[in-house]
Amino acid sequence: MLMKTQNVTQAFPLAMASEGEWVKIDRVVGGKNMFKRMIAMGLIEETELQVLQRQRGSGIVVAREGTRLALGIGMANKIMVVPIEENCNDVT
Repeated sequence: MLMKTQNVTQAFPLAMASEGEWVKIDRVVGGKNMFKRMIAMGLIEETELQVLQRQRGSGIVVAREGTRLALGIGMANKIMVVPIEENCNDVT
C-alpha cells in the first residue's frame, strides 16, 4: 500500500525564529498558567507574529498587530510556531 506524503511544515519553538521572520502560532506547550498568560497577551493559536529582536539566551521581542511584546526565553520555548509568507503589513 502506498502512502501519500504531504508537504507539512514542522512547528518549532518561537525562540528559534530568526529576526524579521513572520511566524504563526501553531500551539502552546505548557500548563494552565501559561495558557492564561498567553490569552491575556492576545497570543492564541493562529496569531501571526513578526520577530523583531532576539537576545541570545535571554528573550525575544515580537510584534502582533502593531503591539510589541517582550517574551522570556522560557516562554518563547513553549510557543510552537510555523513560518508564514512575508507579510506586507511590516510593523518595524
